[in-house]
Amino acid sequence: MRTLLPHAELRDIALRPAATARVWLGAGMPLETVAVPGVALAAGDALVAVELSTICGSDVHTARGDRPSPMPAVLGHESIGRVIALGDGGAQTVDGGDLRVGDRVVWSVTVSCGTCDRCASGMTQKCRSLAKYGHERIEPRWELTGGFASHVHLRRGTAIVRAPESLPAAVLAPASCATATAWAAVARAGRELDGVPVRVYGAGLVGLTAAAIAADLGARVTVVDPSDERRRLAERFGAEPGAGVGAPKVVIEASGHAVAQAIDEVDVGGTVVLVGSVFPAAAVALDAEDVVRRLITITGVHNYGGADLSAAVGFLAGRGRAYPFGDVVGAVHPLADADAALAAAAAPGAPLRIGLTPR
Repeated sequence: MRTLLPHAELRDIALRPAATARVWLGAGMPLETVAVPGVALAAGDALVAVELSTICGSDVHTARGDRPSPMPAVLGHESIGRVIALGDGGAQTVDGGDLRVGDRVVWSVTVSCGTCDRCASGMTQKCRSLAKYGHERIEPRWELTGGFASHVHLRRGTAIVRAPESLPAAVLAPASCATATAWAAVARAGRELDGVPVRVYGAGLVGLTAAAIAADLGARVTVVDPSDERRRLAERFGAEPGAGVGAPKVVIEASGHAVAQAIDEVDVGGTVVLVGSVFPAAAVALDAEDVVRRLITITGVHNYGGADLSAAVGFLAGRGRAYPFGDVVGAVHPLADADAALAAAAAPGAPLRIGLTPR
């Protein structure tokens, strides 16, 4: 829960016209439109006008009641926007630069205190007073908490990264979830990847992005997915056709459905990075003796740190241009049609991402 500063330390910003948010009230219920006529920015906060938000799978899971979430809430945590106001004293980007009105930015899923033991040890995404965009109950003076809105109120403790003007919004919006998470997953493998066989389970956007990053680092990447179309798409993201040769040294499990296979298939001395298990699923039996004898490392990634988001944006702006990230967003719906957009994102054969824009 947010700790509000005394009113004298808040900067009140009137919005004309009022900001608009589409509020989720529970599974099976239509989103409700809420007008927000103003915000109260604390020191270090920023107000961003949304250019584009994309619908992540977790938004779909929340909307249909597959995962617990407080309500009422403004869903959405993959967005790009432009800074239109700052709290007293301004705000800073991940690299320590001063944020300015007019900057085009992406921001982290999480809000962290920066001072607890977990933050101090580098696990800001597991802060003891963590808040998450798109996953919080709206409250007075923090109503604009997610990307299904015309504006988002960024709180101090959010990792903010400037976004290149030359990159399309469709490339940049998913950076704050899929791209940064994929970057963290590849980094978690903890080894040089040049010439190393890497297997990725799941050709959703996290899996495809992890494949592209690993391939760009020189890995020989194969992608496993039940969809023929997705496997063909994976080849455009750097994957080799077929199942690969030999046991992989690194397996990135990005589907949440192939944990046992990932552990069974990784080579002696290899690493399994679990990143897709973010929803309730059946327990996986673990043969501890096999793990010990094969010297396997099993590690998990959930969300990411500010450095990962910065590196993800750098990748998209640089060598990532070689991959078709501009094609991942299918239809873009107006914010007023957010219910239809959610339905489209949940439909069988949906594109990797559906977009929402207030424009």
